[in-house]
Amino acid sequence: MAKRDYYEVLGVSKNTDAKEIKKAYRKLALKYHPDKNPGDKAAEEKFKEAAEAYEVLSNPEKKQRYDQFGHAGMSGAGGFGGGGMNMDDIFSQFGDIFGGSHPFESFFGGGSRGRQRVVKGTNLRIRITLTLKEIAEGVEKKIKVNRLKNAEGINYKTCPHCNGTGEITRVSNTILGQMQTSSPCPHCNGTGKIIDSKPAGTDANGMLKKEETVKITIPAGVEDGMQLKVGGKGNAAPFDGINGDLIVLINIKEDENLIRDGQNLHYEHYISFADAALGTSVEIPTINGKAKIKLESGTQSGKILRLKGKGLPSVNAYGKGDLLVHINVWTPQNLSKEEKKFFEKCSNTENFNPKPTKNDKSFFDRIREMFG
Repeated sequence: MAKRDYYEVLGVSKNTDAKEIKKAYRKLALKYHPDKNPGDKAAEEKFKEAAEAYEVLSNPEKKQRYDQFGHAGMSGAGGFGGGGMNMDDIFSQFGDIFGGSHPFESFFGGGSRGRQRVVKGTNLRIRITLTLKEIAEGVEKKIKVNRLKNAEGINYKTCPHCNGTGEITRVSNTILGQMQTSSPCPHCNGTGKIIDSKPAGTDANGMLKKEETVKITIPAGVEDGMQLKVGGKGNAAPFDGINGDLIVLINIKEDENLIRDGQNLHYEHYISFADAALGTSVEIPTINGKAKIKLESGTQSGKILRLKGKGLPSVNAYGKGDLLVHINVWTPQNLSKEEKKFFEKCSNTENFNPKPTKNDKSFFDRIREMFG
């Protein structure tokens, strides 16, 4: 089933500011919260959907990527990568939205939820440089990454302060009656367990760095500066938590012949004065080799030839861009006596006098054609 547009999920527009986005999410979170809708799977899915939308739209960088590439851009851009959110991810947002761990804990017994905090490892970032050919076809890269891992032989025990719940619950008397509030246990940081013993040579959390080869699948059509996410390939988390992610920043290597402009490619080709007058066939470099094109006699400098489908694919759409070949007539700068006599003789002939027609486009017409 196709994902719904994040703006549609929250009921806001692209121009809505951060304050209103937060307000819209808060309203949906309260409406579909599991404690308010026990056993209602549909409400739970809407609750998760709203949380995923807010996670992207509340982050300026992710919002910009989503506005540009849609859901395809988020598949490798950090966050939840199109895989949805679990409840621990969602409730971790509530400190910002509701000013507490769970908005309903005072009324629905949040302390009885006994939710242990799941620690997440830190993300790692790398930079990968791609050629136009790799961008056109997509590519699989294998790279070596030094990442933190939990050492073998580490042992944990239940935290004696929270008895493994990960929370410290306090009960207070109010005019409305008794209310209980819960906060993460400061002794185990909400994990419910502490280290009992760890191998030598590890850090305070029983972790050490190891080199690992990671396979990265890069889709066709990525753009310079785009970020992709390899889930779970960042640093491991202590206490058997969730691994961080590997964030891959895309760099595009400059091609010696072709210039990228979105999905389109541009190539500057020079021909001699004689070839322009007589016509010729030339080979044009493309991403996958060469293409032969015919230039008619009388070709003018500045002419643009469009080779359909010879450009790049889009990461977020079907079809390919075009290759635009810009024809430039090279005017000779050093002439022999015989050549000078030839051109002096031709300069007075009718065929050598400029006679532009409607088919000979102006500079502005060519610009409109190029971007049309």
